[in-house]
Amino acid sequence: MPSRAITLVIGLSLTACSQRPVDPALERYIASIKAVDDHAHPMLQLPPGAKPDTEYDALPLDALPPMTLPARLRADHPDWIAAQRAVKERGAKNPAEALDFAGIAIMLSNRVAMGPGLAPPRFLWVPFADALMLPLDGRLESARTPDTRSLYALETKLLHRYMNDLGVAKLPASLDDYVKTVVTPTLERQKKGGAVAVKFEAAYLRALDFDDPDPNLARLVYSRFAAGGTPGRAEYKTLQDYLFRVIAREAGRLGLSVHIHSTDVAGSFYSARGADPALLESALNDSTLRATKFVIIHGGWPLTTHTLSLFAKGNVYADISMAGMIAEPRQLASTLRVWLYEYPDRVLFGTDAFDGGKDQSWEAGAWLAANSARHALGLALTGMLRDGVITHERAEQLARMVMQGNALELYGLGRAGAVRDVEVIVP
Repeated sequence: MPSRAITLVIGLSLTACSQRPVDPALERYIASIKAVDDHAHPMLQLPPGAKPDTEYDALPLDALPPMTLPARLRADHPDWIAAQRAVKERGAKNPAEALDFAGIAIMLSNRVAMGPGLAPPRFLWVPFADALMLPLDGRLESARTPDTRSLYALETKLLHRYMNDLGVAKLPASLDDYVKTVVTPTLERQKKGGAVAVKFEAAYLRALDFDDPDPNLARLVYSRFAAGGTPGRAEYKTLQDYLFRVIAREAGRLGLSVHIHSTDVAGSFYSARGADPALLESALNDSTLRATKFVIIHGGWPLTTHTLSLFAKGNVYADISMAGMIAEPRQLASTLRVWLYEYPDRVLFGTDAFDGGKDQSWEAGAWLAANSARHALGLALTGMLRDGVITHERAEQLARMVMQGNALELYGLGRAGAVRDVEVIVP
């Protein structure tokens, strides 16, 4: 009788264990993987009394009118409170220790410039490219919404910075000269400075429908307004569309991937329709851009099925940055399962860790997004495993691909000597 009772208890225990949402062995394995974070905004490590770090984004949103955030992005959400508490209790002394706590080996840092505490190989640079696409007076564009009024001015300021860095005092008279003396040298300078990709935040400014314009018309628009005056919206769109393709083509030549912001969380007057990843199809169908690797940042959330369709282009990837903060893990798991079944080599881990003030530090964001993403990945792979879609060995392989392998391949970080092995403390 005692023997039978023990057997029953063990049997019940094993049954309960087998029905856990995430396979325990797989959960442990995912937690052990040293992650490559495809997209984040880490802050500099500055001494007390130093000027605030203002270069964490080309378009900081703190100047925008009040907006309503999704529940899980708000500082008073229990998940954020728990993340903030966990990070404070850990007490990271520097940015690298913050990565250790989140189980991240390498963080691609989307910033205007790098600086103290954000050194390779742990932190790799992703600068911004939008300013290069906007050389003319954008007052008509900026007047479109209360959001864009401040954003275009920031892009103008950044372009002037890029030109000053090159010693270019004013815009060249012709578009070809602008490309030759400003666009290409800036990208080359960023590559030399350690950049592995460049980022477009264009959806904050305009729709992502980068059409294929007549190059001669683009040249005419530029030459007409380079010395002064304000182009009409249709005219400026023609020039922007042309320059987007030039920048993307040059980035590909230099071995820089092109990151494109695509999600619907960005301001009270932001165009969610304009951020639809499907709008990128015209540019992604450009045969002259097939040497360029594109990454849809934030995965186009919530229009993730539109992103899925773009993977077939052959040079398109997507990360789950921000989605790991916005979405409940089961929601994200549903997307991951579909993506991983059809295009497992195109899916990248990411956090979008950002600084939202004392109650939303970038360190807490990294910890929250990383843990949520690992749980979502575990749910997706466990479902595939239990449905007989994949084996346990394949589940581990897919986990490695998402958390690090696909990014190592995409950015050439797996080559011998590209990045030294980094010890990561997994919580």
